[in-house]
Amino acid sequence: MSYADKALTCRDCGQAFTFTAGEQEFHASKGFENEPSRCQDCRAARKSERGGGSGGYGSGGYSSGGGYGRGERQMYSATCSSCGQEARVPFEPRGDKPVYCSNCYTPRQSGGYGGGRGYR
Repeated sequence: MSYADKALTCRDCGQAFTFTAGEQEFHASKGFENEPSRCQDCRAARKSERGGGSGGYGSGGYSSGGGYGRGERQMYSATCSSCGQEARVPFEPRGDKPVYCSNCYTPRQSGGYGGGRGYR
């Protein structure tokens, strides 16, 4: 099916917004039958009033969400105990246990290493 951008009017603020061809295709792929009735700003405001949630409409179209309201995860830099390369990890290394980069951690994880988080 072919889609073309559509101009719609927001039911909350009355402003015109564009329902893009890409958004329409995504909408159809999810089985949604109704067009959106709010602009992105009003959708975001309504979502935050309801307490957020994941997925849905993000700025710049549709987003996958997945963060469950968390901000960007802080990453720490460490030296890989196996190869000596920089390892970026989501925890602050204490220095008493080895830390592995993603290349060295993956073989250890599947090799019966105990299924730890890379800092055993």
